[in-house]
Parts: sequence; structure tokens; C-alpha cells
Amino acid sequence: MWEQLFIETDRGTFEVFKCGNGEPICITHLYSEYDSRGNLFANLFTDHYTVYLVNLRGCGNSTDDLTIYNYSMEHSVEDLEAIRRTLGIEKWLFAGHSTGGMLALKYAIMHPNSLAHIVAGGLCASNEYMHHPDSIYCPENANNKRIKEIIAFLRNPDSTLKERRAANKEWTMMSLYNEENYEKMISRPNSGKTVSKRLDYFSNEELPTYDLRSQLEQTRTKAFIYCGQYDAQCPYSYSVEAASLMPNASLYTFKESNHFPFVEEEMTFKKFIQNTLSQ
Repeated sequence: MWEQLFIETDRGTFEVFKCGNGEPICITHLYSEYDSRGNLFANLFTDHYTVYLVNLRGCGNSTDDLTIYNYSMEHSVEDLEAIRRTLGIEKWLFAGHSTGGMLALKYAIMHPNSLAHIVAGGLCASNEYMHHPDSIYCPENANNKRIKEIIAFLRNPDSTLKERRAANKEWTMMSLYNEENYEKMISRPNSGKTVSKRLDYFSNEELPTYDLRSQLEQTRTKAFIYCGQYDAQCPYSYSVEAASLMPNASLYTFKESNHFPFVEEEMTFKKFIQNTLSQ
């Protein structure tokens, strides 16, 4: 069971869920909301780390004060830094998947001295994935029309819980290498529902100019980059690119996974986490 904390910082109060033992690691996603069930990705780190699973600004019971700050990656990193300082942690690790992985790259650029290393996957260092035909977010992809309908449906406040669950299932099925793994995903405690206002901010305000590639070449942060070889959201080549740009990065490939290798190859992913510890 995850312990609920409220961390009062100079940038507002943030809801954080804590679990595990070991060195501190921060985990979050750019537009997801967590609760005491934890998260399928974060749960795998609790055997080795003390995990702080963070609800960012506007998520869960965290502050939603936008008078000074906003939902950008830059402000999100500074919010995480405020949490770290309040907790009295000199350095922690950061792990993120998908846009959480993109946030990890931004964190590595902005505050390398606050990070022991990052673990980041299913990501892209720029908005180029939106133009890759193998990505469901590209207009040329066969699933693109449907994914736009699903996202619009999830943003509709009149959608029922049953309808939202069906839409989320369809979105997830597009991102699995083996669709049988869906049952494994839903059979376990998990949280991380999409927060539409943060997704909208990312899509409309940040994504059009998102490009960290030139900055990644300058960061010395140690990074463990991973990706499923058949990732249908951020194609594998973009994780290869990010790892190649970072001077102290390594790349791990999950050869039987789409966007969720921590589910589709769970035991291999656990070994991957153990390998990051040994290095």
C-alpha cells in the first residue's frame, strides 16, 4: 500500500505517494493522476528504491494554482525540485515513461546536479514522433483517425465511466505487442488516469516547439534509456536517437514489446532495473 503525503513547498502543496525501501527515486508522468494503488511502472521500482510517486500541479490533490506557474515541463521540473528540497533529499533518481520519459530528459538538462541518474523510456527528444508513420499520432498512420476520436471522447465530460474505460482499453490495445497482455494490465492495482487539462497544455502549448536534442548533447547526466522495439506511440528509433545524443547514456531494447515493456516483458524489465543499480 502506498503512503499518501502532502508536501508543502514554496511553490504550493503537492500530493505524493511513497512506497519501498532504498535510495530515493521520483516517478511521475506529465499528465497522469495517481492514487494509493500506485502504478504498474512505479511498482516495479519499490523492491530497490524508496519511490516518491508525484501528482504534478493540477493532478489529484496537488495545488492547481496557475497565477504564477503553469503545466509546462520547465515548471514541472521546478515543482519537482521544490519537493526534493522540502524532503531534504540532496540527490535522487528520476524515472519516467512516455511523456514522463520526456520530462526525465528535461530534468537531466535543467538540474543535473540533483540527479544520480535517470531511467527513461518510450520517449522522443523532439516532436518528430508526431510525423513518423509508425506512430499512432501521425496523420499517415492507419489508427490516427480513431485515436483522435478516442482522445476527444475522453475529454468529453459527459462520457460515462463505462464508456471511458472502453475508450482507454482501445487506446491501450493499439500500444501492445501482444494483446493478451491487456488482461495482465487490468488485473493488478494501478492508477494514472489522464488529466485532460495537462494533456491539452502539452499538446497545444508545448509540443509544437518541443525539441531537446541540441541540449541533450551538453548534459552529463547518466541516463538509462529503454524502449520496446515495436513502440506504436514513440517509435523505437527516437529512443535510439536520444541515447546516442547523451554523452553518458545507454540504451536497452525490449524485443517483444510495444509501448509497455514493463508489462509485456515484466521479468526482463525487473532485470533491467537491477542492472541500472549495479552500474
